This record gives sequence, C-alpha cells and structure tokens, in this order.
Amino acid sequence: MNTAIRLSVLTMSILCGCAVVGPNPATARGLPASPSLWLSCENGSEYTIRPLAVSIEGDLVTAQLVRRRGGAVHVRLMPMGFGYRYAGLGVWFDGQRESVYLYLSKYHPIACTVRGPEQS
Repeated sequence: MNTAIRLSVLTMSILCGCAVVGPNPATARGLPASPSLWLSCENGSEYTIRPLAVSIEGDLVTAQLVRRRGGAVHVRLMPMGFGYRYAGLGVWFDGQRESVYLYLSKYHPIACTVRGPEQS
C-alpha cells in the first residue's frame, strides 16, 4: 500500500513539474532550433551558430558552431573584461558586439561579422 502511494505521489510531482517548467527559454527568446545566427567572414565563408542555451538576460551561453565540412563544435561563453569569447575544441572567436575574430587555428584570425535574421 505504501509503495502505491509513493508511486502515485512521485508520478503527480513529475507531471506537475513538467507543467510548471513551460517552454524552452531559447525558443521563447526567438532562438529556435533552426539556425538564427551566423558568422559572415572575410574568407568568403559563413559559419552557422545554433543556440543551445540562453541566459535570462538573453545572452547566448552555449551553442554549436557549424564548420564548412558540416561538423559542429560545441562552444561556450567565456566572459572577458572587455568583449566576449566563445571557445570550443580547437576553435574560438573573440569579439565585441557584431565584430569578431574567428580562430580556426592558433595564429590565423579571420575577421567576421555576426549576422542574424534581421540583418539578412
């Protein structure tokens, strides 16, 4: 009897918890699973940024940077004193506002501009 009561309480708490959580914050802020940002670079390439997590303030916290060959690299925000850095395995980009430098290798920065749907 006690097991049945515990199981029903657990089930109800899970169902109520799912109802309280609501929609995904990335989707609520207009950042759907489809690509909504990209880096338009001087080398003629565009690198898509797929948002994974967005802070309450609307800042991109983690994302996937899609490289030319179709492979995506997970990048994470690293706040800096002046500007920002998103770093992942073997790739990172530093910037301020929409101007960034993309590093696909250690000593070869590529100047890029962050674009979004409203800047197409």
